[in-house]
Amino acid sequence: MAARATLRLAALMALAVTLLSLGAMVLQYRLVENRMMEAQRDLLTADLGGFAALYDQRRIIALRQAIDYRAAAATGEEMLLLQDRKGRVLAGTLTEWPKGLAPDGEGFEVDGAVEFDEGGTRWLAVARELPGGFPLLVARSLQPVDDTLLALRRGILGLLAASLAAGGLFGWLSARSVMGRIGRVNDLADRVAEGELDARLPGIRSADEFGLLETHVHSMLDRIQNLNRATHRLSDTIAHELRTPLNRMLQKLSKIEGQEALTSDLKAEMRQAIRMFDSLLDISRAEADQGTGGGLVPVDLSAVALEVWELYEPLAEDKGLVAKARVAPGLKILGDRNLIAQVLSNLIDNAIKYCSAGDTVTLDLSVQGDRAVMRVADTGPGLPEDIKGEAFERFVRAERDRAIKGHGLGLALVRAIAARHGARLVMPETESGFALEIHWPRLQHSE
Repeated sequence: MAARATLRLAALMALAVTLLSLGAMVLQYRLVENRMMEAQRDLLTADLGGFAALYDQRRIIALRQAIDYRAAAATGEEMLLLQDRKGRVLAGTLTEWPKGLAPDGEGFEVDGAVEFDEGGTRWLAVARELPGGFPLLVARSLQPVDDTLLALRRGILGLLAASLAAGGLFGWLSARSVMGRIGRVNDLADRVAEGELDARLPGIRSADEFGLLETHVHSMLDRIQNLNRATHRLSDTIAHELRTPLNRMLQKLSKIEGQEALTSDLKAEMRQAIRMFDSLLDISRAEADQGTGGGLVPVDLSAVALEVWELYEPLAEDKGLVAKARVAPGLKILGDRNLIAQVLSNLIDNAIKYCSAGDTVTLDLSVQGDRAVMRVADTGPGLPEDIKGEAFERFVRAERDRAIKGHGLGLALVRAIAARHGARLVMPETESGFALEIHWPRLQHSE
């Protein structure tokens, strides 16, 4: 992605430089073209002025002599022709009048000059019919203009190619520098997203906008890390401090005699509270270990999935559910076996708990590229739309499920343990019920 962004930015910078250069060179080209055409028109005006002066002195005789003299010394850049009333050549560099060019007007004015092609060359010409019916043609070759403009166009193309190359190189170097600075921040964001809240950018920050951005990001991460630590400490403290007196109360209840029904209910409530605190502690520990990778060893995910499924399959069948499992063998990941079993137990237990007789509970474990995809699904009531966005938060439960035992910590624990293993959670759309996929990173040598 960063490489494509660098190339796009470099291409845009090169294009901008090239377009500016092209605009300047086109303007220069037009100025040169207009100036050279004006020069040819000035030469043509000078020729006609000289012929007009001679014509005023001795009419056709003087004009014929002057054209003969000019034709003898012609260099190929001028075209002269004087004919009589019958079209016979009196003097000039041509033996016949050019086709497609007719005399236009009288006199020696340059106004009305036209361009025409003759012998593969462009000419700027003035064609007149002098008094008495004498056709006169005076023309200047535009070949020098065309040669100069051709050389100029070639030079422009060369300069454009050089500008494009230089702009591309400069743009690529500039874009690489900019995207490299942005890439540092993106790498930091990726590390933080993977759970490394203590990750920071190395080196001295520069005194520019990028350095200011890095400073702000570091300040933000420090604040988040402090808040996160405070939240974890508070959660751990509450769980530890309340679990101990609850256990003591549970022991004292065991000594009460004669009120078995009441003490049994109180014990059940206390055990639920203790389990809730245990879950909170498990979530805190998993979140605290997220991104560290410590304590993870190769685990046969397929074997763990089958073991947990064998424990819960009889419970599902006793409730009248259809239980199906499809587990690909030999899938190994780097993980904590107990935590993985806890994740799967939570998901299957929830599916059994919320489904009714006749519903289906399925477990699938398959391979998708470098991931082992574990999918637990059911055809039960599913999650209400209003809590789907908060399903993985702590203590989130649907109002309709308040009568079912639980504390809304199961999916929060699943998310924390998945993050601990670098796994990705996906909640796919289903026609009915609920489904959750966990994409575990596979060991490279596992098949």
